[in-house]
Amino acid sequence: MDFNFTEEQLALEDTISRFINKDYAFEARRKRVASEEAYDRNAWNTYAELGILALPFHEDLGGLNGTPLDTYLVMKALAPGLILEPYVSTVVLSGGLINALGTAEQKETLIAGIADGSVTYAFGHYEPDFRYLEKMVSTSATKSANGWVLSGQKAMAIDAPSASQLLVSARTSGATGDEEGISVFLLDPATPGVTLKTYKTHDGHYAADIVLDNAEVPASALLGEEGKALPAIMDAIAQTNVALCAELVGLIKALNDATLEYLKTRKQFGVAIGTFQALQHRMADMAIAAEQANSMALLAAIEMQNKSLQHRIFKASGAKAYISKLARKVSQEAVQMHGGMGVTDELNVAHFFKRVNLINTMFGDHDFHMQRYSDMLDVPLN
Repeated sequence: MDFNFTEEQLALEDTISRFINKDYAFEARRKRVASEEAYDRNAWNTYAELGILALPFHEDLGGLNGTPLDTYLVMKALAPGLILEPYVSTVVLSGGLINALGTAEQKETLIAGIADGSVTYAFGHYEPDFRYLEKMVSTSATKSANGWVLSGQKAMAIDAPSASQLLVSARTSGATGDEEGISVFLLDPATPGVTLKTYKTHDGHYAADIVLDNAEVPASALLGEEGKALPAIMDAIAQTNVALCAELVGLIKALNDATLEYLKTRKQFGVAIGTFQALQHRMADMAIAAEQANSMALLAAIEMQNKSLQHRIFKASGAKAYISKLARKVSQEAVQMHGGMGVTDELNVAHFFKRVNLINTMFGDHDFHMQRYSDMLDVPLN
């Protein structure tokens, strides 16, 4: 198998990296975090101009026919900038759901809005009592004369406060825990009966708990076929986890680069601390972890093109469990080798550390995915 990227892919990665280095420098990002703006609209428009908002979608929908490998390159290149824009929420997660579930008309309209940067999305799925369990949906959707009435609560919908449109899952039939009967609805955050309990995550993003109190939406708000959304939800979350694995790879590299530079310049007892053999050994372990994480993330991206949903979920869980553990180890080592400075707001390493820890809890933590991976080891994959 040829593991070399095409010239176009490498050019895109280089363009994104140059944008991050020039226009998304650390101090500029810190100012954005301190402001009340959830993200930089100018940066979002730049993403649209670069084509990365349209990248994963078919050209018939205004996309660029990108693959999970292209998303891997984009996420890895964006990682050092610690971007605040809702790229994962809008393009990977919500875009993946729309692409999988939507009717032809819905896909044509909604994906065009993602591709040109005019619309941002957030997906509310997990509920307060059912952490990480995709089929545990108690939020209800009841048919009404004008469409559907939604009631329930969604926990920690990343980027929901700044989203122009929300996607939420709700049960149209069956009992909590049934695989059948889950649907996805599109709704405006300003819809009566929709309340967002907004808060800031420790990596600078905004999230919200979505409370639905008899929120009425039209029949056209149903995304695709009624009650058949769970496979698409699980696939979108698997694809999202693989994209986040690629971001972790980029964060590991950024942590290693920053730590290596610090070891070269920080002096103790009249010499650079990088000359101390104990620290060299730890830095070598971090470099090995970077290669291991990159190989696993690349493999996971390749496996996301497998036709079997079970296979994709299996590989995504394995990658998330493995890479999240490596990223946590590297980030802890980086903070420790920077000493007390490693946890200060003025140092980028502290912000990388925060982002790593948030990613490690998003869409399933290490223990959850390790358990799922173990459970699926002996299950025949279709």
